[in-house]
Amino acid sequence: MSSAEASPRPLRVSPVIKFARWSLLLTGVLYGAYHHRRFSKKEEALREKALREKPERDARLAKERKLALEAEKKWLDELSTPSRSS
Repeated sequence: MSSAEASPRPLRVSPVIKFARWSLLLTGVLYGAYHHRRFSKKEEALREKALREKPERDARLAKERKLALEAEKKWLDELSTPSRSS
């Protein structure tokens, strides 16, 4: 077996195809960088909004937890107290 049979020479790729491949690769990288920058700005705006609303949201959740705890205590008191309707 000769070395030519074991590793055939690579085919010559047309310069047009090479140009198209590199152009598409560069276009994809630029497209990704543009959208990454755009989405990063949107995400930063959402984070800032969430930080501004956090105290209000935390207060609302604390109030809801307090109401739920009071309702649970009332329910448990009703269960533990025997009814006098008999």
